[in-house]
Amino acid sequence: MKRIVLAYFNAGGGHRAAARALEDTILQQGRPWHTNLLNMDDVLESVDPIYRSTGMHGGELYNWTLRRGWTVGSAQVIPIMHGVIRLLHSRQVKLLRDRWRALRPDMVVSVIPHLNRALYESLRAESPDTPFVTLITDIADYPPHFWFEPQDQHFICGSEIAMQQAKAAGIDEGFLWRVSGMILHPRFYQAMYGNRAEERRKLGLDSELPVGLVMFGGYGSQSMVRIAKRMALAKSRTQLIFLCGGNRALFEHLSNMKLPFATHVEGFTENVAHYMSLSDFFIGKPGPGSVSEALAMGLPVIVEAGNKTLAQERYNVEWIKEQGVGRAVTTIKNLPEEVSSLLAPATYHAMRQRIQAISNRAVFEVPDVLKKILSQAEASRHQRMSLG
Repeated sequence: MKRIVLAYFNAGGGHRAAARALEDTILQQGRPWHTNLLNMDDVLESVDPIYRSTGMHGGELYNWTLRRGWTVGSAQVIPIMHGVIRLLHSRQVKLLRDRWRALRPDMVVSVIPHLNRALYESLRAESPDTPFVTLITDIADYPPHFWFEPQDQHFICGSEIAMQQAKAAGIDEGFLWRVSGMILHPRFYQAMYGNRAEERRKLGLDSELPVGLVMFGGYGSQSMVRIAKRMALAKSRTQLIFLCGGNRALFEHLSNMKLPFATHVEGFTENVAHYMSLSDFFIGKPGPGSVSEALAMGLPVIVEAGNKTLAQERYNVEWIKEQGVGRAVTTIKNLPEEVSSLLAPATYHAMRQRIQAISNRAVFEVPDVLKKILSQAEASRHQRMSLG
């Protein structure tokens, strides 16, 4: 049985979700592979300067800033972070070589940016024949040294712009694989269980009025409180489901708000797909995972786009507009008007049609790509052995 390591970290939550989605799909498809989820935060803990000084992993600090909405200046922070990574590179490679020696993988799949050079060089040094694959979990790259490194490894891209960026970064076409979108958990493709109107009523919602799902990643955002206040001030008849993720303070704040419209407030949940199935549209940040989840569930999207938008997510705003599947607001003050405009019957119907034309089956396609890469590696090994 082939041993496949899936490398992720906890920054943001989307990378861990992608690794688990792939692991679950491999299991459901009955592939003859053993998967091992490798948390890079743990592997590199001893050389993480943030952990050594605070006891908090770098990813945890990142999530802490997300919860507070401290994301202004993310474009300026990334080069500083890359400088630190370069300084730590040789030590990261050593730690990773030790891990490969223990795990002896037949393939390593990375679903994270920033660290692919260290992952690649450590694997080449320890096990030169083992294929290394990076599965891009953003719609587009944010160069330089974010996702793509000019090294002879495989890249799986979920958009045409990512493919073009990879070629521009010097990646050989033989190492590029195109799938139909971002990787999502299989549950986002399953039929809804129960009666939609009844399920809404169980949450205290009116089965006839429109429902918006408000979600800002796995750690929430104070923007959700501002959204609640603004929609209340506008006397909106729209109902809202708030998914707060791991942000307990936000959950309690929203739960205690006296709002003039029906709401349901939820903390961390694995049932995002269920809540989306009860909703008519999505409000959130332009994260590639949550936007793709909403579209997979047929929901038009409204995203907050401004100076707090993470640098690597800014292209997603343009992509949403280009695809005609949603709107962007630069200030939450304009949100009620955008909701009303989006829900106008002709506009809403046209958006739903464009969303239905987007067929993202990436999570089911990626295992086939991995199988082909494994077969190529096996054939290459046999050829070298036959030549002596």
